[in-house]
Amino acid sequence: MIRTDIADNVATITLDRPEAKNALTVEMRDDLVAAIRSSRADRDVRAVLITGAGDAFCAGMDLRNSTVAQAGSAEFDTRSTSEALRVGVQSVVRELWELDKPTVAAVNGTAVGPGAHIALACDFVLVHDDTRFAWTFSRWGLVVDAGGAYLLPRLVGLPRARAMVLLGEGAKGQEAVDMGLAYRCVTPAQLQDEARALALRLAAGPTRSLGLSKQLLNRTFETYLVAALELEGQFQSLATTSSDLAEGMAAFREKRDPRFTGK
Repeated sequence: MIRTDIADNVATITLDRPEAKNALTVEMRDDLVAAIRSSRADRDVRAVLITGAGDAFCAGMDLRNSTVAQAGSAEFDTRSTSEALRVGVQSVVRELWELDKPTVAAVNGTAVGPGAHIALACDFVLVHDDTRFAWTFSRWGLVVDAGGAYLLPRLVGLPRARAMVLLGEGAKGQEAVDMGLAYRCVTPAQLQDEARALALRLAAGPTRSLGLSKQLLNRTFETYLVAALELEGQFQSLATTSSDLAEGMAAFREKRDPRFTGK
């Protein structure tokens, strides 16, 4: 089950299957994609916060309901796996990565494989002392998926990414921050308040320019300097069409805090 609550320009999306450590069923996965897309289309939503119910963030996909659970059977079609990934958990990661609004993940417990990658596709990852990231693909004879081979080397470097994927090495609490997986580590009691405060801060910002800056940063590893500078100029031109720029300049002249509207 996925719960979405919108308040103060923040859409809070909660993975709500605590009895299964919020492992994603096909229905949950599709509902999560729909919730992210709805947040993108809703002009009142200016930041997205994702968390889990209970003591886990997300234990990955529920393998009992996945296509790979049929491997080895006479009816199994290997092509179904790539298609299931494309329309499934890859869509979740892609929607978060490309969302033109800031995102925060409050990782309130264990995040495994695809569950970890959902968090890592967010702009800011907050963890607590007992949060644990884990990768179990090699245990099942699977290839790292859900964008992990793209995200992990960019966050922690190739040698450590290899250790996570090939050896199943994980990270916990402050260690995840030190590695580059997370932005901040707080106590379990502080996590939700700290994550919401950060989401509110982002929601009060100039939404359009924040989204454009996010896109520039996310494309850094796929381009070269001349192309990056050209895209920077194009995006800055787009930012000048926002009323938030006029408000920012007015606030600067009047020596006051800006009151951005996200338009």
